[in-house]
Amino acid sequence: MNPIVPIEEIEKKIYLIRSHKGMLDADLADLYGVATKVLLQAVKRNLKRFPSDFMFQLNYQEVAALRSQFVTSKTGRGGRRYQPYVFTEQGVAMLSSVLNSERAIEVNIAIMRAFVKLREMLSSNKELALKLAQLERKIEKHDDEIKLIFDAIRQLMTPPEPKRKKIGFRREEEK
Repeated sequence: MNPIVPIEEIEKKIYLIRSHKGMLDADLADLYGVATKVLLQAVKRNLKRFPSDFMFQLNYQEVAALRSQFVTSKTGRGGRRYQPYVFTEQGVAMLSSVLNSERAIEVNIAIMRAFVKLREMLSSNKELALKLAQLERKIEKHDDEIKLIFDAIRQLMTPPEPKRKKIGFRREEEK
């Protein structure tokens, strides 16, 4: 079964903000096929379902940082007139209970799968980093031994100095 929205498209809309992985209200509204205003109205009617670890509003510095990443319109020129909201994974899950359309359910399932995939990728990267650190420690233990081996190889690679003939007369006894 093909998801209604490709996971790759959803992954591009998951940001790390205030050490939380989350999605912007406008991106979610776009995915759900509703206006941002409609999404936020549904949330505000059910505000008790969205504590601060489920949803939070960006401050001006965060908005400025986002604006520099994605070229968005400035306020007063047809752009947003309020600070965007960010929904964490739990907040996105809670959205399915306040948006009751078939599309909202299908999109929510796709978003949850994207969060799970992202978590799995981060987990596998941590495991890989741990294994690499262990390998580095093992190599460091044997650094001196490896250096001795290379020194021995270098000595074997350098040609021996040729024996020089003595200049002068030899005595009969030396012959």
